Amino acid sequence: MSEVAADRQSMEVDIVCVGFGPATGGFLITLSRAMQDPALQPHLQSKAMPGMPLQVVCYERADDIGFGVSGVVTRARGIRASFHDLEPGEIPMAHDVSHEKVVWLKDPIGASRRPGGVKGLDAAMASLRLLGKGGPHAVELPYIPDFMKKDDGLLLSIGQFNQWVGSLLMSSGLVQIWPGMPVAEPLVDDDRVVGVRLLDQGTDLRGDPTEAYMPGMDVRAALTVVGDGPVGPVGRKLDEHFGMPEDHHQRDWAVGMKMVVDLPTDCPLEPGTVFHTIGYPEPEIFGFFYVYPGNVASLGIFVPSWFDSPVRTSYRYLQHWMLHPYVWRYLEGGTLRSWGAKTLQESGRRGEPHLVGDGYARIGEGSGSTNVLTGSGVDEAWTTGVQLAEGVIELLKQDKPFTRANLEAAYVQRRRESWVERGARIAEKARDGFQKGFLAGFIGMGLSGLSRGRINISGPAKRPYEPVPSLQQYYDGKLQVDEIERIRQAAAAAGTSLHDALMEAAGWPAISYDGKLLISHQDALLLGGKVQAPAGYPDHVVFLYPSVCEACETKLCIEICSGEAITPGEGGVPQFDREKCIHCGACFWSCTQPREDDPERTVLEFGAGAGGLHSAEN
Repeated sequence: MSEVAADRQSMEVDIVCVGFGPATGGFLITLSRAMQDPALQPHLQSKAMPGMPLQVVCYERADDIGFGVSGVVTRARGIRASFHDLEPGEIPMAHDVSHEKVVWLKDPIGASRRPGGVKGLDAAMASLRLLGKGGPHAVELPYIPDFMKKDDGLLLSIGQFNQWVGSLLMSSGLVQIWPGMPVAEPLVDDDRVVGVRLLDQGTDLRGDPTEAYMPGMDVRAALTVVGDGPVGPVGRKLDEHFGMPEDHHQRDWAVGMKMVVDLPTDCPLEPGTVFHTIGYPEPEIFGFFYVYPGNVASLGIFVPSWFDSPVRTSYRYLQHWMLHPYVWRYLEGGTLRSWGAKTLQESGRRGEPHLVGDGYARIGEGSGSTNVLTGSGVDEAWTTGVQLAEGVIELLKQDKPFTRANLEAAYVQRRRESWVERGARIAEKARDGFQKGFLAGFIGMGLSGLSRGRINISGPAKRPYEPVPSLQQYYDGKLQVDEIERIRQAAAAAGTSLHDALMEAAGWPAISYDGKLLISHQDALLLGGKVQAPAGYPDHVVFLYPSVCEACETKLCIEICSGEAITPGEGGVPQFDREKCIHCGACFWSCTQPREDDPERTVLEFGAGAGGLHSAEN
């Protein structure tokens, strides 16, 4: 291997970016505009290639800069500041928010787990139903708090938005964006980040070189901009190397499972309509429905880490949510266009890592920018990228190096003085109550929002695996122990997950497929976005200690997997099929087995990988 390592190529640039999302888009748009300003051009010259403009390159794991993301509603405060005369029609699928509502969904089939407090909330909502607001088994809340409103915002498909931003950048000719180029790790030299290393190619699934082996190139830069999201390997390796700030942690997560749908021709919903749902299929699961131009909708659910189920399954719950009478009346007769899933870091400011260090800066969701009270992250992520770019331009004008101290003064201070920080501080403890149950969380969010963060229902944040009960505990009173064991053995023999059989045994009806919108999980992989994994890369999901996985009872990694890429394997150890992985990262935070040497990490490793879901709409 020493000869192979010696052949590793190296390239020098001024700035290297990892991950192309809204945060990196905001960074590159702001920086590229400055590079076109004649007054700034003398300051924005390359030191890596003297005589040339600043050399800026961005590497994105997915095969296209718009693949595998999500529909979103955003106030668009930062985005509009970057595009002063923005007309939504310039961006495919974009539209102004015209009508917004929050809907409480009751359980129409009696299978939902509703503790006494939630049943009381159902009864209280029934009195509101007398006002005539709602629909079948649902109540439209008469009031939306200001902190939740987005009625002055935008509906976006982030896939389409990313492509639109990318086209502006690439047409400038001033930055390079390379999709399909996963980054393996940061290059760290004596606690200074000096660039990144691209993932090796030409390996087998274990990462061992084959005859086609090509070592990943080292891309060295004065500044490394890390915007690779909550499960990005570069950001996580920086966290492992530098640790987290005191009292900060990343313990709250969710997976968003969603679809883009052609609505039936007689659907009455107008473009710009937004509704959010609470209460069903389980109280902890939130839903969303956004209507775009052309009779198209983006819809889905969020399954959070505080939903303490050992068989939480986002796809099956999505189907039950769609079939709720309030939602289904708009969807019946519709057709699937695309489908996907994404992990969300729900710790907000408490999950903020070290934002800067010598040679690097963090932006976007992986930097803790998401506002967990308002449920917004795209605009915040974009704005952190803009703030970093403004700081970088300032340092370049002053010919100052990208040291921790300089980046603190130029970028972090900007962020601390901005609306992003003010909102993050209000929201910091807003979701703590969910650690004590749904009702406490629901009330806690309201108190935090109405008091602007001064009143909260707080408590110690549990690691995601700590509150997960056993199958016997979760189904106590619904299923007998011997029935659970029979289902477990049958699933292991068939190589399938447990959730379908367990849910149906516990009272959830089987899904009646219609071949258009209600389809099997495997058909969603084929019809809803096409999953592809190029050859020559190692598996990015690795079970580090097979004996631990073998003894694991819940195997929640199998149940939560968005693409059914993780299935029961020989000897009880899960097996991974990268041809089905959509890189959502749900398995990463759902593993229930901690490492002995680090209880914040588990025995499932989620590394750099190529391929994934091919869908520019989701």
